[in-house]
Amino acid sequence: MSPPRQLAARAVLVNPCHFLAFGFGSGLIPYAPGTAGTLAAIPFFIVLQDLSTPLYLGVVGAMLLAGMWICGRASVALGVHDHSGIVWDEIVGFLFAMTAAPAHWAWILAGAISFRIFDIIKPWPVSLVDRRLGGGPGIMLDDVVAGLYSLMVIQTIAALV
Repeated sequence: MSPPRQLAARAVLVNPCHFLAFGFGSGLIPYAPGTAGTLAAIPFFIVLQDLSTPLYLGVVGAMLLAGMWICGRASVALGVHDHSGIVWDEIVGFLFAMTAAPAHWAWILAGAISFRIFDIIKPWPVSLVDRRLGGGPGIMLDDVVAGLYSLMVIQTIAALV
């Protein structure tokens, strides 16, 4: 384990803010922590999926605002702008992607895959947000934009099926 990852592991174990930023520990996985964070979001979606759309968006919006503070604080404490283990942004981005998605495991899988693709390739304006914004908002908002791209894909497919 590299020194920054070791530092992160210790910080996650003792700091509740880091525990949230690291997606309840899912961000400590050494390979593909963003994918692990996306997988950690699935139980949230399962719990939230039956809410009305406005209530669902209210909860996810509150998670976004909290995430700006949580991720910003963890980033400063770790001394790394967007440490790869900080995955609260993936959790929230995936939840945006799944807004009003049909309730079925196939849609969850499609949402996770499409969200990860947009989060990894960072098409414009995801790349612009990623480069231009700093701190907690910068960490969170590129994943929200990737989630919105994924939302458009999911909703388009759902409308066609």
